[in-house]
Amino acid sequence: MIILTGAKGFIGCNFKKRLQDVIEVDISNSYDFLNSFSEWNKVSLIIHQGAISSTTEKNLRVLYDYNVLFTLRLFELAIQHKIPVKYASSASVYGNKNSINPLNQYAISKLQIDYHVMDHINDFKHIQGFRYFNVYGEGEEDKGDQASPVSKFTKQIKETGKLKLFEGSESFHRDFICVDDVVEIVLNNKKPSGIYDLGCGVPVSFKHVAQCVVNRYGGNIEHIPFPDHLKDKYQLYTCANKEWGDYKFITVKEYLK
Repeated sequence: MIILTGAKGFIGCNFKKRLQDVIEVDISNSYDFLNSFSEWNKVSLIIHQGAISSTTEKNLRVLYDYNVLFTLRLFELAIQHKIPVKYASSASVYGNKNSINPLNQYAISKLQIDYHVMDHINDFKHIQGFRYFNVYGEGEEDKGDQASPVSKFTKQIKETGKLKLFEGSESFHRDFICVDDVVEIVLNNKKPSGIYDLGCGVPVSFKHVAQCVVNRYGGNIEHIPFPDHLKDKYQLYTCANKEWGDYKFITVKEYLK
């Protein structure tokens, strides 16, 4: 059997479609699960996707309890019972540099786990962390403001005939990756234990994404001021290392078609 955390979330739901014999764990039952589950000898893999994923979350207790403490306890059990682990890290740990430079508390919580894994990597039977870049795709309907620009812009166009784009978005470049590619690579790669970038390695601007959506569905682009609360907390550029050889990633334009 496979333990899947974050099973009700956007990325978790996409994993669930591809898996059989799954034990679903989410924030609502996470600690109850750790305290009551006893069949660890039957678990073949842990896919840890669950997290408080809001990059604007400021409640450190909430972030620590789930993103850090729960994860550490889950990983201790994986080591004890020799269960392979695949877990979601985040490209937010890079901030606006090509090296580690987290800009918010969410990114710091992810980095804490990455550092712990690197310090204890030889204790695991096998562990892979994936620093997801900007994931988009089917299943983002309930993410609200945390949805990717691909899905957010599409929803706005369909509902109002226009999408709202931050001023200066031609200068904001992100590495957008379709959730279908995320699931395929995480489940089927043969790499050794380690922490890997998971993005296409080809960043495009938010303006490009907006134009792709308008080209597909029609409508207009409305430019709005950049919010004050995101200043100095917003990644202006992300680009993954090309870890995955000749893998053919889905582009935003292809996805929208």
